Amino acid sequence: MKSRVKAVRVVRHGLVLSGLVALLMGTTSSMGHAQDVTSREGIALQDQILALKQAMSQMQSAQSEGGALPPPSATPGRSSGSSGDLVSQLLERVSTLEQQQRDMRGEIDQLTNDLQQKTAALSKQVADSQFAAQAGAGGGSTSAAAPAEPVARPNTPDALLSAGKAALQKRDYETAHDNAEAALKSAKGAFRVDAQFLLAQSLAGQKQYRQSAVAYYDAYRQSPKSARAPDALLGVTAALLALGDKKSACEALGKLNNEFPSPAPRVSHAAEIYGRKGGCN
Repeated sequence: MKSRVKAVRVVRHGLVLSGLVALLMGTTSSMGHAQDVTSREGIALQDQILALKQAMSQMQSAQSEGGALPPPSATPGRSSGSSGDLVSQLLERVSTLEQQQRDMRGEIDQLTNDLQQKTAALSKQVADSQFAAQAGAGGGSTSAAAPAEPVARPNTPDALLSAGKAALQKRDYETAHDNAEAALKSAKGAFRVDAQFLLAQSLAGQKQYRQSAVAYYDAYRQSPKSARAPDALLGVTAALLALGDKKSACEALGKLNNEFPSPAPRVSHAAEIYGRKGGCN
């Protein structure tokens, strides 16, 4: 009778150990991701599970031989000669392992939350920086596109002519045209002839050749004996040639040669070129 009770106890302990080992194996599997966090603890748990397997194997051997249950010498922790103490040790160890698993999961969850918060904060900082940079760039573009402080426009014929001639050299024909017209409103004498000549030049620059020819002829007519007169007739000739009116261009060139038989070398040279271009005799 005693031997039967003893055998039942051995079987019972064996079943308990089998369930405990299965529980430990499931715990280890669920802790796979935690082992990535700390491999040292994972290795220690594997060693402990191996020791428990050895203890169970010893109990199963003792059961099959009908002998007494050997003491769990391979199991870490305190030793006990009785199977009851062995079960208590194993239950205590399982409880410890489960607590370690819960602690690990808590640490992983905390680390994950911290990482998410830091990532969100960093994303916000980047977005704020990009918005500030775009706002700064937009402000810079607006400032660049905005007109500069208004510059006082010259209001005397002399100043208007100087500004107009400077614009003409830069091929800013519209500005030269505006300054010439403004100067003509108040210019007198030589200033008026110069303003009229500047107007003709600005019109030619804008390829308004018909208006340019008229403006050049007005400059000549205002002072037919001035130093500007030969240049004005030369301008009439050039504008008419640009229009394709060779006959009228030759007439203007003939007037230049008759009234100014000894013009300046530059005027004489230009007249020869225009005469050949227009086929003038």
